[in-house]
Amino acid sequence: MITQMRVKGLIFDPYNNAYIVVLRDEDNSDMLPIWVGKSEASAIGLALESVTAPRPMTHDLMKSFLDTFDAKIISVVITDLNDNTYFATIHLMYEDSEYTVDSRPSDAIALALRTSAPIFASEKVIKKQSSEELEQWLENLKPEDFGKLDT
Repeated sequence: MITQMRVKGLIFDPYNNAYIVVLRDEDNSDMLPIWVGKSEASAIGLALESVTAPRPMTHDLMKSFLDTFDAKIISVVITDLNDNTYFATIHLMYEDSEYTVDSRPSDAIALALRTSAPIFASEKVIKKQSSEELEQWLENLKPEDFGKLDT
């Protein structure tokens, strides 16, 4: 089973010097924080802000390829969590065939945002991420640690 998620924003984690993409389900009952690097956060942030870079970034180039060949991204799925590493797949349609491509979640999310494709997370991933660890981490944050976060 999978749950549709939405990108609610980006947070900077000063303890790990990394960014976190915050995914939430439509009911706001499940949250999935995915740690990403600075360049990945930048790509996601530009898409969230609807900012077009002066020259195409990698995800813009990927979208251009898909558009040129009339391929369409059907969805992005966060499929697994193993040793604190998330895994994802991109599902796309080309002609009459569906293809699944392995991806880092940050790349999949950046591409989904550029193509307005839905983002899903498997129930297994949602259950695996430890809510106790997340709650403890959130308790240690100060308001100034937060970047832009859609509520």
